Amino acid sequence: MANERTFLAWIRTSIGVMAFGFVVERFALFMKQFSLLLGKEGETSPLHPHGYSSLLGLFLVAFGVVLSLLAYVRYKKEQRLIDQGSYDPSSKLNVLLTLVVLITGIFLLVYLIRSL
Repeated sequence: MANERTFLAWIRTSIGVMAFGFVVERFALFMKQFSLLLGKEGETSPLHPHGYSSLLGLFLVAFGVVLSLLAYVRYKKEQRLIDQGSYDPSSKLNVLLTLVVLITGIFLLVYLIRSL
């Protein structure tokens, strides 16, 4: 049952990552429309300096999809190992998620600092 709870926690995490990616991407669309409304279509404004928001949002949604797939693969693998009595914990998925969140956080910090 702990394996199933862990799987469900990973699924919730992947849904959260996808939702955050969707919000980031929609915010980029909002900023593009806001720039058009202000008549600054081709300009770089402090509110929308480089247009990386769309790419980051799409990356996060794609990462959330991959994360849910990896969570399922991990769940099935660990279920098989538990049934065989040879369970050996692995933290590869934990390391992957940590690295992506760390890289995304650094990217967001740089992005926000450059937009000041």
